[in-house]
Amino acid sequence: MSHLKPYGERAKLHTNPSAQRLFALMEEKKSNLSASVDVTTKAELLRIAAALGPYIVVLKTHIDILSDFDNDTVVQLSSLAQQHNFLIFEDRKFADIGNTVKLQYSSGVHKIASWSHITNAHIVPGEGIVKGLAEVGVPLERALLLLAEMSSAGSLATGEYTLEALRIARRNRNFCVGFIGQRRLETLIPNESGEEEDFIYMTPGVGLTSKGDGMGQQYRTPREVILDSGCDVIIVGRGIYGSGDIVENAKTYQKAGWDAYLERIGQKQ
Repeated sequence: MSHLKPYGERAKLHTNPSAQRLFALMEEKKSNLSASVDVTTKAELLRIAAALGPYIVVLKTHIDILSDFDNDTVVQLSSLAQQHNFLIFEDRKFADIGNTVKLQYSSGVHKIASWSHITNAHIVPGEGIVKGLAEVGVPLERALLLLAEMSSAGSLATGEYTLEALRIARRNRNFCVGFIGQRRLETLIPNESGEEEDFIYMTPGVGLTSKGDGMGQQYRTPREVILDSGCDVIIVGRGIYGSGDIVENAKTYQKAGWDAYLERIGQKQ
């Protein structure tokens, strides 16, 4: 199974440049940590990005919650991404028909495709949503994750919905590089192509000790996510910047995630 290989070897199974770069960054920085920065001001976002940049491989944003967003926000954020070698993942969760999401992705106030290396989408509208986003994202060498599962209690992203996400991703591998999910899905449906396949799994709802937040979020540890479930990137938000020293918190999650990865590939130190 591909997830038992080192990240560097898995990069060879991908043609998407953003996916290849992500694997390279994970190897280089010895990190599989994504920081989910859900703050409401430009200053907070940039401050946290600058502090966490050396320890993360992906910075996940919800750019539409910023009360003072302007073009300089993405200029500075992109500069920090280049300086500290991380990718930007705008957690937009597109969910409309193909033509509409194409415009949402390329245009409007945020112009997401112009600065975000990775974005994501629900498959509720069907495969057309992927086709619309790909028309914008593929020429810019962007990548898409499909929401196959969610970490919140009562999520409806289960069963046939999850299986259809896998089918759609298989048909669009030049752009769909993986999933937001809680486990690996490839074994659920046989791969009829016979070719070796690999998808990236980014997993939210990760904490060191907490099991929930009172609003439906459910937490698992980095070891449970990376080692037990075979996922690739741990997404951590309030566990890093909610309290305490954010740099030390990030280092703790970085080490926990990386140690679990080394154990998974048989290189436990």
